[in-house]
Amino acid sequence: MENRVVLITGATDGIGKQTAIELANKGFHIIIHGRTKERSEAALNEIRSITGSNTLSLTHADLSSLTQVRKLAENVMANYSNLDVLINNAGIYMKERTLSEDGYEMTFAVNHLSHFLLTNLLLDLLKKSDDGRIVNVSSVAHQNAKMDWNNLNSEKSFSAYGTYSLSKLANVLFSKELALRLKGTNLKSNSLHPGVITTKLLKAGFNITGASVKKGAETSVFLASSEEAASLNGEYLVDCNVATTHPSVNDTGVLKRFWDLSEAMTALN
Repeated sequence: MENRVVLITGATDGIGKQTAIELANKGFHIIIHGRTKERSEAALNEIRSITGSNTLSLTHADLSSLTQVRKLAENVMANYSNLDVLINNAGIYMKERTLSEDGYEMTFAVNHLSHFLLTNLLLDLLKKSDDGRIVNVSSVAHQNAKMDWNNLNSEKSFSAYGTYSLSKLANVLFSKELALRLKGTNLKSNSLHPGVITTKLLKAGFNITGASVKKGAETSVFLASSEEAASLNGEYLVDCNVATTHPSVNDTGVLKRFWDLSEAMTALN
């Protein structure tokens, strides 16, 4: 895994930072993403002091802004000739309905739309890898999501958990449809539930504690680096094992409709 390049969104704390530490220890070149340059620099210095790695770099963007997501992709493409792994890890949990600068409900915008757009913009770079991997950090909460096509933006009703679980279902739907589109290439797309892990998000959303971030990073690290995961495509994993998903994930009509909507919302084409 020496010299393999991985971009991890939301790598300045929690599961993302721990994932960066674990992969740095395996010899990966880590691109640390944070919301601001200051947060990214602080994380880089901390990860370097823990791992001793000299193959760390940083980038920054506020993922609630699709304009900044586009700049993030441009920055990566301008500075790196290859990208082997993209870990879409960043996530938020909003207790009140807030709109992004693009007019989208904030949880859905950050947790899904930003990663949908970023991944698509980086696909050509990822396809240069002989073993490219896209890892989407979802949640078991996706199992409880209700897919209401007329309320994706919480325009009819808002519930903090309902919106969060929908955004996590979005991660799995996106990951699955992307996997179908990538068939026949060297690039694979999978999603995962990291576990109930003690993070700022868990505290903010549920006011509970869980397992360690080291435990939370295990499945992301497995999908990003293990030989066993190299052949997996379109799967959803829990504890490094393939698990069942929300029934809608196996509905090709839902997958395509959701992809087309995401494309329109992000003005991808």
